[in-house]
Amino acid sequence: MDFRHQITTPGALAGVSVDALVLVVIGDALDPSLDPALSGPLADAIEHGDLKLKKGKALYLHRPNGVRAARVAVAVAEDALPKSLKAAAAQAIGLVKGGGARHLGLAIVGAAAMGAAEAEALVACAGDAVYTYRHTKPSAAPAPSLKVVTVFCGKADAKAVQQGVRQGQAIAAGVALAREYANRPANHCTPSVLAAQAKKLGKDFDLKVDVLDRKAVEKLGMGSFLAVAQGSDEPLRFIVARYDGAPKGRAPVVLVGKGITFDTGGISIKPAADMDEMKFDMGGAASVLGALRAIAELKPALNLVCLIPACENMPSGRAVKPGDVVTSLSGQTIEILNTDAEGRLILCDALTYAERFKPAVVVDVATLTGACVIALGHHHSGLFTADDRVAQQMLDASRAALDPCWRMPLDEEYDEALKSNFADMGNVGGRAGGAITAAMFLRRFTAKYPWAHLDIAGTAWRSGAAKGSTGRPVGLLTHFVLAQAG
Repeated sequence: MDFRHQITTPGALAGVSVDALVLVVIGDALDPSLDPALSGPLADAIEHGDLKLKKGKALYLHRPNGVRAARVAVAVAEDALPKSLKAAAAQAIGLVKGGGARHLGLAIVGAAAMGAAEAEALVACAGDAVYTYRHTKPSAAPAPSLKVVTVFCGKADAKAVQQGVRQGQAIAAGVALAREYANRPANHCTPSVLAAQAKKLGKDFDLKVDVLDRKAVEKLGMGSFLAVAQGSDEPLRFIVARYDGAPKGRAPVVLVGKGITFDTGGISIKPAADMDEMKFDMGGAASVLGALRAIAELKPALNLVCLIPACENMPSGRAVKPGDVVTSLSGQTIEILNTDAEGRLILCDALTYAERFKPAVVVDVATLTGACVIALGHHHSGLFTADDRVAQQMLDASRAALDPCWRMPLDEEYDEALKSNFADMGNVGGRAGGAITAAMFLRRFTAKYPWAHLDIAGTAWRSGAAKGSTGRPVGLLTHFVLAQAG
C-alpha cells in the first residue's frame, strides 16, 4: 500500500480527490472551519439523533452533495491522543474498507495540530484494516481494494506528518509480515520457511542473513536448543540476520525471537483443546522479522542483529524426556523437568550466542508462559529486566507505539525455584510466579550485556471468532531500536 501526506485545511476537505474520506472528529462541537458541504449533513445528523459527538459514535454518508469523495465515514474520538485517534479511525475505516474505494483519505477535525505520533497512529490503523489472511483460504473474502492512503494535514504540520507517515508505513508493513507468518499453519510455516523469509528480507533490503543447520548448531554446542528439536522430523534452523546502518565498530542492538513453529508440549504433552493455537508459538520470531523489515526500510544509523532459533517441539521416540539433563552453549547444565517449558531452552542458547556481537543491549521476545496471560491478560505484554535504563526505554517505546507492556519483578528470591539436585538449574519452578521464574531462567544467560525479556503469550494473537495474529510487538520493538540511534 502507498501511504502519502497532503497539505490541506478543514475548509478544503470536501474537495480532496479520494474515493473515501475518513474524518476523525474531536470535541463536543463541530469545527467551524469545516467545509459547509461536510458540516451541513453532519449537523443535520446530529440534530436528528443519527450522530452524537461522543466516543464510539460513527456515521457513514454516501455521495453527499458538494463533496468530491463518494464515501464519507465519520467517527468521534474521545480526545486528541494518538490512542483515541487510532481507535476512532479504525471504526470509521471499517465502514468503508469493504467497498470499492481504492484511495482513502484520513483527516482529523477539531484538533489544534497533527504531529508525527498522530500520523503514525492513523497509518498503522489503515495498515491493520487492509490485512487479510488468504494463504490457505482461497475462499476468504477479497482483500480490501484500498491501494493508496493519504493523510491530510495543515501546512505547519507537514514535516512532522511526513515523518509519522513514513514510520507508520514501515511499521505497518512489519506488522503485516509478522501477522502473515504467525497465522500460517505449522505445515505451511516450518523453520525452513521462516529461514527462507529471512533470506528474502536479506535480498529485498540488502541485509546479511546466515542460516545455520543442525550440523552447524551441533558444532557450536547448543545442546539445549538441540534437545528441543530432536523430537521432530522437521529440521531446525538458527537464523542470524544483520542490518548494518552504522560503522562496524558500533555495538549492535540484538533482538532474539522464539521460533517454535509448533508446540505440542513434547512428552509433557498439552491438552488437545486449543492446541491448534500453538502455531502462534513462533510469534516472537515473527515479530523480530517484522521489526527487522521496518528498520531496514527506515534505515536508521545503527546496527541491528536478529537471532531466531526455530524448531518444532514434538513427542517421539527421540524426544527429550522429563528428567533429562542437557548442556547449554554457556556450559551450564539444565535438568529438563517439563518439556513444555521449551521456549526458554532454545532462547538460552541464542542469548549466549548473542555475546559474540558485544551488544549494546539484547531484547528477547517470546510467547513464553501461560502464567503471564494469567497475570496481565491480553492487553499488556510482560516486561522483565533488571536494568532500570532499559526498562524505561522499553516502556517509552511501548507508549509511543501504542503497544503496551508492564514491568514485572525479577527479585533474587524467585531464583530459588530453579534449583536442581542433578544440574546447575531446572528449567521450571513451581506454578506460582511462573512468568517470573521463566525470566529468571533466561537471566542466567545474560550476565555480559544489558538485557530485557518480553513475554507476549497474552498479546501475540487473539482467540475466538477473531482468531489470528496481532503482529505485536513489532511497533514496540521498532520504536525501541530507533531510540538507540539517538
